[in-house]
Amino acid sequence: MKKKLRILLVFMSLSLTLSLMSNTYSRYVAGATSNVEMQFASWQILVNENDITSATTSSIELIPNIEANEHIANNTIAPSSKGYFDINIDPTNVNVSFGYEVALEVLNKNMPDLVITKYALIDSNYVEGDELEINTISNSTIEGTLNYDNTTEYEPFTIRIYFEWYDAEDNQMNDQADTEIGSKAALENTMLQIQANINFKQIV
Repeated sequence: MKKKLRILLVFMSLSLTLSLMSNTYSRYVAGATSNVEMQFASWQILVNENDITSATTSSIELIPNIEANEHIANNTIAPSSKGYFDINIDPTNVNVSFGYEVALEVLNKNMPDLVITKYALIDSNYVEGDELEINTISNSTIEGTLNYDNTTEYEPFTIRIYFEWYDAEDNQMNDQADTEIGSKAALENTMLQIQANINFKQIV
């Protein structure tokens, strides 16, 4: 249910009795109380269906989608693996201009060939399989701005972020290093960890 927050300003009337030259003259007087009501601008953003505006920090699980490879087990990664994860943003209950920033980091420091290099912005009319406009990521950061114009409402949109275990001739890890990562993962149940810090800020 949409929460309506209102600010109530009450102006109290002042009455003053006037007399002119003689007590036989008088003026009509009246009193009134007026209310001025103004609704606060809405500021509620959902990320993957989680309301992140109700707390200063939120932790949200992002589910990766790994490209099928007949030589690699499903939902696992190995050299040459590719995939993506979606950040679904719902600003339908926002009516101010705002900007967003997504800062990305691979937490597995021993995997320099695990790279995040591109992303796509997907609107609410997208049908899976349609061609997407792919953008490169600069400095592991994605930034954008939504301007409010009083004529339309915001719609949900998705930031799709692509990653891959780079395995070309100019990669940083050789076959031995790749093998060591796989062996360690098998022994220690190591998980690939990608962190996405998402920040929203009203534009004033």
